[in-house]
Amino acid sequence: MTKKKHFNWIHTIGPGLIVGALVFGPSKLTITSKIGANFGYDLLWIILIAIFFMAVYTIIAERIGLATDKSLLTVIGEKWGRKFAAVVGIGIFLVCTSFQTGNSVGVGIAIGELTNTNNNIWIIFFNCVGIALLFFRNFYKVLEKVMIFLIGMMLLAFLITLFEVSPNISKVISGFVIPKVPTGSMGLIIAFMASCFSIVGAFYTSYLVQERKKIDTKSDEKVSRNSSLTGIIVLGVLSTILMICAAAILQPLGIEVKTATDMSLALRPAFGEAASAVFLIGLFAAGFSSIVGNATIGGTLMSDALAFGSSFGSNKTRLLIALVMIVGAIIALLFGSAPLELIVFAQSITIFIVPVIGIAMFLIANDRKVMKENKIETFLRISGFIGLCIIIVLAIFNFIDIFLK
Repeated sequence: MTKKKHFNWIHTIGPGLIVGALVFGPSKLTITSKIGANFGYDLLWIILIAIFFMAVYTIIAERIGLATDKSLLTVIGEKWGRKFAAVVGIGIFLVCTSFQTGNSVGVGIAIGELTNTNNNIWIIFFNCVGIALLFFRNFYKVLEKVMIFLIGMMLLAFLITLFEVSPNISKVISGFVIPKVPTGSMGLIIAFMASCFSIVGAFYTSYLVQERKKIDTKSDEKVSRNSSLTGIIVLGVLSTILMICAAAILQPLGIEVKTATDMSLALRPAFGEAASAVFLIGLFAAGFSSIVGNATIGGTLMSDALAFGSSFGSNKTRLLIALVMIVGAIIALLFGSAPLELIVFAQSITIFIVPVIGIAMFLIANDRKVMKENKIETFLRISGFIGLCIIIVLAIFNFIDIFLK
């Protein structure tokens, strides 16, 4: 590979890294820590399954983005009607807006505890920073650099800890190759799968790929084709390291993860008394990347649903992205956390929207007229169908949990 091609490859991994940073938010950090603390190495296998299907749908979305210059919602509108596409876009906007509160709270807690100051100050400050990023001339490149930096910070902290804790290698291998479902673990398994296998994040990859195509018109398509996979692999590595660290350190101490302080103990072997500060910086990285990424998804897809277009350069798109941040910040300031009614509302929309998105992506990816030479091959077709079944099963579980219990 020539130096020029190598350089191009580095710059085409951005879409996957942005999606990876979005998925690895405060809730994902908490769920993964809880699994390691409660069940040790036994559930490492779920990372392989979740990452595999997330990768499958991210690649499917990337192929769609490469196959056409039309946005994914536009393609959906042409196939099944503009009203249907609008419902999907508005549904995703409402989900992103609802979950934005948790991201703002995570950032506020992280920097508030780190500096011993009021959390609300930081909720306001960092949402303002997020909004300010929108007005850089080339927003996509700024977003890409911010996400790569924040992921790098988290990865470095957990890698250092992993080398310090010296986990039981035989138990790690067993956790990956021998699937176990310990008593009481099903709720966390479902939560991990739902948070890691993010069909909305995968859906948005098609938009990121098209934005990258506009910026880097000289990039080699063959180099770009599966480049988003890199970010998803990084997501899997982060999840694995965090779960192993929690299993090696928190489980032997019998610590139930309930607070940021509890989670920070997983970094103590490497960072000693500074573990809390290092973890809070990681929590900030997870929260801020999700603030920006989540709002960008919600605002961009709402703009597309309203026929304003999906370009990051559009002022209407930027205003809708800012709206997601503002609403999330206001709710966080008023309630200190997401109200239960809001969480139920978000989950209710997600239950119905996510399977619809998955089915639409799968059908489009198999449409020769739309995809041409980018039509998915047999392996992706079979894997995508199995992933679709998992999405539907998760939706059924969530429906039962919310409405029938």
